Amino acid sequence: MSNKLLNENSPYLKQHASNPVNWMPWGDEALEKAKNENKLIIVSIGYSACHWCHVMERESFENEAIAQTMNNFYVSIKIDREERPDIDQIYMIAVQLMTNAGGWPLNCICLPDGRPIYGGTYFKPHDWQQVLLQIAKMWEETPEVAIDYAERLTKGIHKAENLPIAPIPKQYTTADLSAVVDPWKVQFDSTDGGYKRAPKFPLPNNWLFLLRYAVLSKDTSLLNHVHFTLEKLANGGIYDHVGGGFARYAVDGKWHVPHFEKMLYDNGQLISLYSEAYQQKPTPLYKRVVEETIHWAQREMLAENGGFFSALDADSEGVEGKFYTFQQEELEKILGEDASLFIAYFNCTPEGNWQEEHTNVLHCDMDSQQFIQESGFSVAQWENYLREIKDKLLTYRETRIRPGLDHKQLTTWNALMLKGLIDAYRTFDVENYLNTARRVAQFITEQCYSAGNLLHQPEDKNRQIPGFLDDYAFTIEAFIALYEATFEESYLKHADVLTKQAITYFYDDENKTFYYTSDKDQTLIARKSEIMDNVIPSSSSTMVRNLYRLGEMLNQEDYMAIADQLFANVFPHIQQYGSAYSNWAIQLLEHIYGNNEIAITGQQHIKWRKELDKYYIPNKITLGGTKSTLPLLKDKEGIESKAYLCRNKTCSLPQQSITDLVQLLNDNEDSSSIN
Repeated sequence: MSNKLLNENSPYLKQHASNPVNWMPWGDEALEKAKNENKLIIVSIGYSACHWCHVMERESFENEAIAQTMNNFYVSIKIDREERPDIDQIYMIAVQLMTNAGGWPLNCICLPDGRPIYGGTYFKPHDWQQVLLQIAKMWEETPEVAIDYAERLTKGIHKAENLPIAPIPKQYTTADLSAVVDPWKVQFDSTDGGYKRAPKFPLPNNWLFLLRYAVLSKDTSLLNHVHFTLEKLANGGIYDHVGGGFARYAVDGKWHVPHFEKMLYDNGQLISLYSEAYQQKPTPLYKRVVEETIHWAQREMLAENGGFFSALDADSEGVEGKFYTFQQEELEKILGEDASLFIAYFNCTPEGNWQEEHTNVLHCDMDSQQFIQESGFSVAQWENYLREIKDKLLTYRETRIRPGLDHKQLTTWNALMLKGLIDAYRTFDVENYLNTARRVAQFITEQCYSAGNLLHQPEDKNRQIPGFLDDYAFTIEAFIALYEATFEESYLKHADVLTKQAITYFYDDENKTFYYTSDKDQTLIARKSEIMDNVIPSSSSTMVRNLYRLGEMLNQEDYMAIADQLFANVFPHIQQYGSAYSNWAIQLLEHIYGNNEIAITGQQHIKWRKELDKYYIPNKITLGGTKSTLPLLKDKEGIESKAYLCRNKTCSLPQQSITDLVQLLNDNEDSSSIN
């Protein structure tokens, strides 16, 4: 027996195809069925790497009695949140308004027209059955109660994250930044890095802002905490020390035991973060993390078409983390005489350092450098030795049954990985990173387009999903980064075309906001903006940063005007909760410290760009070439290489070397400090 999910492309939906629940995909058929039969709708949302989604499926959706209740009284719709983030956004807001909490699995009970009346996340089987029966009874006996509540809740959904149009400040100040950062610091965990909470998420955009702020404001204490956190993360069990790549979060406060699912979006951003952190503070640990994470992505996540897959499950053989953990006797058998050193370095024990599961999650101590020295290795020797040992373990681990792969190829997440690859290329000058990034760009332009418009993912046999604002925003950001690495203006022109489309489809000039969905998309119960930054920066903050960047590079005043107003609308909220507005805070940094626009001309422009990237300049835009129509370059043609520092529409005299340019930056009292 199978339901209507059998022929879906999403692995998450297909996982539910043999449930006794009569699941349907989101679409006209399901929505019309609910209206015609006057049945309530169950909107159940999750994703393939979600552990508790699998648990609720086993406990409730495979339960014949519960399935019978769902089939008798409801139209049940199953949604992959990664495939339809627009629907997830609406019902997540609803559940947060109802319960002050959210997460996945997300289960919402709605009127036949889709307006929600009840919701939550994970339910135990008995609780879920009782909820279903009680609400079905209410709908039968007192439907007016449900309709009244739905009307009030839908009004709340419309109001959520709707910001009034604010006056644009004449100036932003360092005091504004201090007001954001000072209360933020109170949350820091000085013992284990990150924040004083559990579970712990990497939140790479948070630490990217704090790194840049610490350098620009010369806050040494904050800078030390950023690096302390990055080292803790890289040494913790949340990082896969054998195969590379980070898990989504750690369930404890010490970064020790991860929730083992690996997401493309986390790793793309973390590659960017560790690459930039290495520029500021070159350490072998950061370089190793970037190398291993990219190798993992290329080995396990890269498709033949040049795009990356979405995620790896936490579970294999029905056990969370089984693929990634080791018994000590396994390590002794695999590594032989090398085992004792490796076991000590990664804190393994006979009974298991993950005591609840009696197995070992590899993790290092912060004083590992002392351990290395006491073991008689130099840093370079240890890196080589560690690589050999990890290769042995990786070969062994590959014989295990692998976690499930979510083979969706999402435009947004591929753009984040593309940006990570470019950031790594600029820091480490590894040509393979650039080549892979170019292939991802080609994948997006060839596979994720239809009729000149961006798609959310490649079209499949069931449907075509138009791009959402984040697909546009992160692709624009990635193509700008590609231009700044290669100086190939086709990438910049592509970013500009996408920007114009984004303004046309998503921007509301009356309310001065970007909506998450296009004006051409299917109408849902509300059209929302995505303002707050989360594990991924918001589409609105990314779009605003793109508008400022392109506005400077292309001298587009209309882009800057839109960005000025949107930023002013959000600005009062940044101080209230800095970590939820970190990408906006990066833009605030650039408002206050300015951007160093660096123009490199002449035949050695790529060589000079590579030399420039040896310095950490967090607030810079880089342009270059031998012949260009770009405003900053068009009057600076010539064979001989020169570099110009431009700020506030004023450029310096030509500098004869990158060393001279950096010296000019240091001499400029308004510029950033250079490391």
